[in-house]
Amino acid sequence: MCLGKKGGPLFMAQETSSSREPLRKADVNIKLSEFEIPPMQDILFVGKKAPIGPEAVRRMVDAVSPEQYEIVRLNHETFEAVVVKKSLLRLLPKEKLLPVVIEESNRIADDKMVLKAQINITIQVSRTVDL
Repeated sequence: MCLGKKGGPLFMAQETSSSREPLRKADVNIKLSEFEIPPMQDILFVGKKAPIGPEAVRRMVDAVSPEQYEIVRLNHETFEAVVVKKSLLRLLPKEKLLPVVIEESNRIADDKMVLKAQINITIQVSRTVDL
């Protein structure tokens, strides 16, 4: 993992002469804010002692945006679950995305909060072709 221009994580796979795989990078920008109505953004973090639990969040998400979000139960000291927009997971797998956003959210949240995050993912591809 490399650091981007602003010190943020930058996931990068280098092209090798034998594999001819394209160079791929993903910049992840995160905007965190307190829970409000309407409640959904790209990601919603549910604290372990939050006034609303994962099951209530699931019902709310299904009512507002059916089939648009995935609820991921967590074994974490602060968060009980995270609700992620499925379209984000098509850009960046949850194994790459969730550790980054959980780490950053954990720095400002406590277990009583419901925290929403706006995520901007930019995929960069660089290819080299033989002339």
